Amino acid sequence: MILHEGPFVSLCRDEVIRPDGSPGMYDHVVVDDGVRVVALDQQRCLALVEDDFHLQRRRLLHLPGGGTEGQDPRAAALRELEEETGAVAGELRLLGVIDPLPATTAARTHLFLATGLTSGTVNRDATEAGMSVQWRPIPEVIRAVREGVITEAGSVAALLLAEHVLQAMPPGG
Repeated sequence: MILHEGPFVSLCRDEVIRPDGSPGMYDHVVVDDGVRVVALDQQRCLALVEDDFHLQRRRLLHLPGGGTEGQDPRAAALRELEEETGAVAGELRLLGVIDPLPATTAARTHLFLATGLTSGTVNRDATEAGMSVQWRPIPEVIRAVREGVITEAGSVAALLLAEHVLQAMPPGG
């Protein structure tokens, strides 16, 4: 049963049978899957975006990304990267898929590595009006994860998955 339906999120209640056999209710959120993109430029710097998050009541530094909006995750990753940073990926590699809030939603986050970047067009929506882009060296970004500066789950997972891949890539690769 749908308790609330908004433009981006629905709150649902399911009737369930618990592991002990008793009936129960389970509330959960339905949202589109998400994407996060580790974008590597020719100078071996990574794209980070900083934006205001209402629920955290602060700005967060994280990887470009967002909801799939019904698109294939690869297409959504390419779209989000260009919309938020103005970078267009020549190559896109899947790093993995995570379940960031499995008790709350079935939505998954698809994590990608983008290389072969060229210039495109920034096209942020109204909710991203205060967003800024930073390009930082790989070691600095990984340190920001380890020191708790970057805390958004998809970004943390993607960067840690990408760390060894990035170390093995030749310069300019």
